[in-house]
Amino acid sequence: MTAGSEVVEDYGHVGLTLRAHPLSFLREGLRHRRIVTCEEAMAARDGCWPELAGIVLVRQRPDSAKGIMFVALEDEIGIANLVVWAKVFEANRRAVLSASMMAVRIQREGDVVHLVAQRITDLSADLASMGSRDMTFPVPYGRGYQVRNGGSCPDPYELPPKGLRTRDIYIPDLHIDTIKVKARNVH
Repeated sequence: MTAGSEVVEDYGHVGLTLRAHPLSFLREGLRHRRIVTCEEAMAARDGCWPELAGIVLVRQRPDSAKGIMFVALEDEIGIANLVVWAKVFEANRRAVLSASMMAVRIQREGDVVHLVAQRITDLSADLASMGSRDMTFPVPYGRGYQVRNGGSCPDPYELPPKGLRTRDIYIPDLHIDTIKVKARNVH
C-alpha cells in the first residue's frame, strides 16, 4: 500500500489522518505550476496576484452578505480564508460549489488579510490521484519494544499474518483509491 493510499484510507474511515497532509503529496506539482502555500499567500505584498490551492473545508454564503461567499481552504501549512464576490461566484459557480480541492488566483487587500478570489480552478482530479502517490513516513522513535531492545528484533507488526493468502479482488465500480473530503456548506 502506498503512503498516499494509506492517507486515503484514513480519510475514508475516520475523516482525517495523522500522517502527511494530502497536499504534501501534490506540492511538487503545484510548485511547478507556481501555486503557493497559504502561508506564502498571506505574506504576499498588497496588490500581488498569487495563486494558491487547498482542500475546501467550509463554504459559507450568509443571507446578510449580499451574495458574497466565504471559503476556507486548507493546505499542509495552514488555512486561508477567501472572499468570493457575487460576480466571481457566478462566473465560477460549478467549481466553487462542487470542488473538493481548488486553486484560486487571489488578490491580497489591506493590512487585515482578506484573500479576494479572482479566478477559481477545480483541482478535485489532482486530489483524487493522490491514492497512487508515495512518500516516506519516518518513524522517529520506533515502538516501545524496539527502543528497549535496541531496534535489533524484527517488527512483528510488519510481518504478514500467518495463515492468510493474498487475494486479488476486482470490483470495477469501486474506487477505494480516491480521497473524499467532506466540506461543511453553511447557507
